[in-house]
Amino acid sequence: MPLSEQEQRLLDEMERSLYQNDADFVATVGGSRGRLNYTALVAGVLVAVLGVAVLVSGVVLRQPLIGVGGFVLMFAGVLLAVGSPRRSSSMPSPSSPTSAGRGSRSSFMDRMNARWDRRQDGMGR
Repeated sequence: MPLSEQEQRLLDEMERSLYQNDADFVATVGGSRGRLNYTALVAGVLVAVLGVAVLVSGVVLRQPLIGVGGFVLMFAGVLLAVGSPRRSSSMPSPSSPTSAGRGSRSSFMDRMNARWDRRQDGMGR
């Protein structure tokens, strides 16, 4: 079901406000994943292949614990291969201000609450 014109405007306004007030969040979520870590990718693939071998060995030997261990090893390898790289430089320092822009966020929420109340009043009639 398509959005109404009013809902589309509201969504656009919320998106603009997000980009203005939560620039750090947008940069973290919407930004590129950074450089590909080939070492982690190769290590993850090797661990996943080892996990498959252990899983098959557990099935052949009819030992469920070995099979489960192989599956866990395989899963850990995949997580290692596709996991996001950890960058310590992207973390904000503890001395950086974290409450910047709080006033505009609360006023934005007040406007959204007022719009919601007006919308609910209009639907109840």
